[in-house]
Amino acid sequence: MNDEEDPRFHAARLVLALRQAGVTDHRVTEALEKTPREPFVPRPFLDSAWENVELPIDCGQTLTRPVTVGIMVEALDPRRENTVLEIGCGSGYVSAVLSRLTRRVYSIDRYRTLVDRARLALDQLGASRVEVRLADGLLGWPEAAPFDRLLLMGSVPELPEALARQVAPGGVVVLPVDRGGEQLIIRLDRQADGSFKETSITKARFTALQPGVAREL
Repeated sequence: MNDEEDPRFHAARLVLALRQAGVTDHRVTEALEKTPREPFVPRPFLDSAWENVELPIDCGQTLTRPVTVGIMVEALDPRRENTVLEIGCGSGYVSAVLSRLTRRVYSIDRYRTLVDRARLALDQLGASRVEVRLADGLLGWPEAAPFDRLLLMGSVPELPEALARQVAPGGVVVLPVDRGGEQLIIRLDRQADGSFKETSITKARFTALQPGVAREL
């Protein structure tokens, strides 16, 4: 096996890319380094599993670049005692990363195919802290609320009210928002009075979150 075939080589290269992008939290870089991407990548793209690129998955969706995941997870500042709600489970990769950093991850997707495959991949990794549900993510997961952390893996014009109500006092939300023809990843910190303090993180390019559950996929 040469260096470029060694999984440790790919993991080390990813950590370097994360640091170059400004992701310095050791907990986050370690979680990404130790979470294999192969179980979440369709077979034709396995050779690119560790590359810092978007990859197509089922239902017309994509697997987010790992450096973008790192930036968003670092902004989320997940703690071991936290419960997290993720909207847009996709392949399950981000849920797997979050499960290394938090007590419990609840993840929602509107596509049955993606939910089923994410469950298989997460089971393969033994990610027992993750629960995945087929549902309308824009409505959240009320019976498991409140959540310490909320992560949206698709863009919205603003944080939906149904989701805002499910964020615990002192909680943190990270999401892509569409504004004035561009898209930004922002962090929202819930204040004692229920309002949110906003911090801009970086520019982004995510597909928009859609309401409802997909009927045929």
